[in-house]
Amino acid sequence: MRKKATVVGAGNVGATVAMRLAEKELADVVLLDIIEGVPAGKALDLTEAAPIEKHDAKLTGITGSYSDAKNSDIVIITAGIPRKPGMSRDDLLSTNMGIMSSVTKEIAAVAPDAILIIVSNPLDAMCHVAYETSGFPKNRVIGMAGVLDSARFRAFIAMELNVSVENTHAFVLGGHGDTMVPLPRYSTVAGIPITELMPPEIIEALVDRTRNGGAEIVGLLKTGSAYYAPASAAVEMAEAILKDKKKILPCAACLDGEYGIHDLFIGVPVKLGENGIEEIIEIRLTDDEKVALDHSADAVRQLVEDMKRLT
Repeated sequence: MRKKATVVGAGNVGATVAMRLAEKELADVVLLDIIEGVPAGKALDLTEAAPIEKHDAKLTGITGSYSDAKNSDIVIITAGIPRKPGMSRDDLLSTNMGIMSSVTKEIAAVAPDAILIIVSNPLDAMCHVAYETSGFPKNRVIGMAGVLDSARFRAFIAMELNVSVENTHAFVLGGHGDTMVPLPRYSTVAGIPITELMPPEIIEALVDRTRNGGAEIVGLLKTGSAYYAPASAAVEMAEAILKDKKKILPCAACLDGEYGIHDLFIGVPVKLGENGIEEIIEIRLTDDEKVALDHSADAVRQLVEDMKRLT
């Protein structure tokens, strides 16, 4: 039996996630949205592309009802208002909190064994909402952040050195935002640390660009935000889970003492398999890196405190 994936939110990110899930034949896909006709229209459009793209995944678009999400193996939640020019991630908090709470309550009722991948912003805070509302164990609530941030860092490294992106590997920890912690000494090109290939000032420039990767795209688009790379990141995570690949990826996970952090979703390397997060991997950090990670965790903790005041 083919696996089943539900994508909540049929906007640019959600529709692109649905397309890539189907074209990789990872699962049959249910696309949900509150806007009448949009998920059905996009699902039909993708279905009509199937003969050309040569896949047999079934795509269904639904408005309002969550019944078609029943028994989903994986649910990718992209629903929420997008980040707009000049808008901080904090500005998204109140509205997206309500949306995430409503969505996860519905999903938990029809797909109680699903693994949740959260994409909505502010990412780390939305993971907390999904975790608390769903009642799922922490290994089944995962935030998409580090995969995207690491991909951006990898792309910038490849551009700077004029090498294949396939040769690049990068490590980004922490919250998904301005306080993220790219780790150059764990970032490599064909196994060679980038600290051996570039001067410190160039590396720092790439680190800064990675931290502001989302804002850079928002500034260029004017009326939207990134969606191709976020969708690819979510699908890489989904593939690792659906195929039980035991793949190590940087994801937002609920920590229970790892890295000295408790009860907080923060980006760290994890092993993804059929049970979701199967292991949280602790790496040794320098004093400066630990200070930066703690600073990032403090920013996430502040968002969580802000949510408590809003409820």
